[in-house]
Amino acid sequence: MPYCLSLSCHPAGPLYYYLSNSSRAATVLCGAGWYPAAEWHSARRAKLACARDDPAPGSPEYPARLGCGSAAPRGRLATRLPTPAQDPPRGGCTRERTGNQPVRRPRGRASLAGPRPEGTRNRPQVDNLPHITQAAWLAVAACLVIASGCSKKEAPEVEAPAPVQVAAVTQDTVRRTVTADGTLYPENQWNVMPNITAPVEKFLANRGDHVTQGQLLAVLENRGLVATAAANKSQIDQAQANLANTEKATIPESIVKAQTDVTSGQEQYDAAKRLLESRQELLKEGALARKPVDEAAVALAQARAQLDTAREHLRTLETAGKQAQIDALKAQVESARGQFNSAQAQVTYAEIHSPGSGVVADRPLYSGDIAAAGTPLFVIMDISRVVARVNVPQSAAAAIRAGQPATVTLADGGQQVQGQVTVVSPATDPNSATLQVWVTVPNPGERLKPGAAVHVAIVTETIKNAMLVPAAAILPGEEGGTAVLVITSDSVAHKRPVQLGVRQGDKVQVLTGVLPREDVVVVGGMGVDDKGKVKIVEAAAPEPDEDDQGEAGK
Repeated sequence: MPYCLSLSCHPAGPLYYYLSNSSRAATVLCGAGWYPAAEWHSARRAKLACARDDPAPGSPEYPARLGCGSAAPRGRLATRLPTPAQDPPRGGCTRERTGNQPVRRPRGRASLAGPRPEGTRNRPQVDNLPHITQAAWLAVAACLVIASGCSKKEAPEVEAPAPVQVAAVTQDTVRRTVTADGTLYPENQWNVMPNITAPVEKFLANRGDHVTQGQLLAVLENRGLVATAAANKSQIDQAQANLANTEKATIPESIVKAQTDVTSGQEQYDAAKRLLESRQELLKEGALARKPVDEAAVALAQARAQLDTAREHLRTLETAGKQAQIDALKAQVESARGQFNSAQAQVTYAEIHSPGSGVVADRPLYSGDIAAAGTPLFVIMDISRVVARVNVPQSAAAAIRAGQPATVTLADGGQQVQGQVTVVSPATDPNSATLQVWVTVPNPGERLKPGAAVHVAIVTETIKNAMLVPAAAILPGEEGGTAVLVITSDSVAHKRPVQLGVRQGDKVQVLTGVLPREDVVVVGGMGVDDKGKVKIVEAAAPEPDEDDQGEAGK
């Protein structure tokens, strides 16, 4: 006789064990399908767990919690049911007591497999219970043992080790860098401006031409300037002639009169002297009184004073007057020469020469246009070397020194060249709180163009034998820190806090927390707990692209 065992502890829904004494095998209903019990248990490993809150017999909930089919979500029940035509029974059953033992009776005569065929009789349900075969009883006992295990706590499920990829801690040389974006400028630049305003007669260089220092670039109209220079040259000749005539001229009348006054004064002095000497002789002889002698002495003194005055006047005329005239004429000669030189310079200004060697970057005018004084006529750049000017924050600029190496990369990710720091601004820009740093790089072939945007990396420190890990190995740590997962030889992950240093590319310097040649997790570390078991797997090789395969086939 068949028996039904309902176990409602499976996650997919109630499980129904159908025990057939004819086939002596049990079947299991899981969801909407029946499966052999042996295969079911082998597949699911009999992981069953039942609720422990079955109602007590006699309680209002007790009858509702019993029975077979979908109406029996929990509990254990074994009932003899009518033999189905084809499928195992799916109908419910009720429960009643016979003496001290409960007797299970079916609530309906028909099974879920279909209506009972006409002409069949209702078989006894409880009266035939003692006639159950031994094989059926053994099957029922086995099911009860399985059901009794459902009341126990489910055994903890052992989680499979998490697959991870690892990389070894390496030692290498790293460089601490300061990075910034900037613009390229020529090493030297000249704005060639004319000193005069005149029309352009002709240009001898065009934009893009390479020129050398002193090369003639353009000529301005200069015919009026040449005429002015010639007029000033004639003024020089006239001034020089006047000077020569003055230097060779006769003695002026004032000098002649002064010379006459000196001669007359000398004669008066000599006469007064002789008169005094004569009277002094007579005074000695007693032939003459004293008074005439004194009068002669006074006359001699007056004659001497007049002679001295005449001599001083003559000397003044001979020295001062003639030299002043000569000096005035010489000044006229120099003035005429200066005007001539100025006119000659105006003529030379009409020729525009290059102040340095480089390439013509701009030439805004055409032949015949008016070149205004102070307006650039040419822009010449020396781009044999270019300068990358970058603005660096004040905190980072403290480590930058002139002479440090630097790498300059075009903003489009193209060419990369090595340079050197040449200028570090001594003052901070108050608007941006940055310092300007100049990095000079060679430019062979003039491939780097002024005005291009570049990315500059200045090496401020070189660290040897630094411990490095891939950047993918860095994980969030406690309290905002950082950590890595170190895998030991027993495939156990240990989470260690680390202190980071310099980052270079996809490598990060680790100051503390790891040792060289230790393995750290680089893929799969986010879901691994501290001291959790892991399984190290190799990184899958990238599949070749279709284009690569096609080229390989060719």
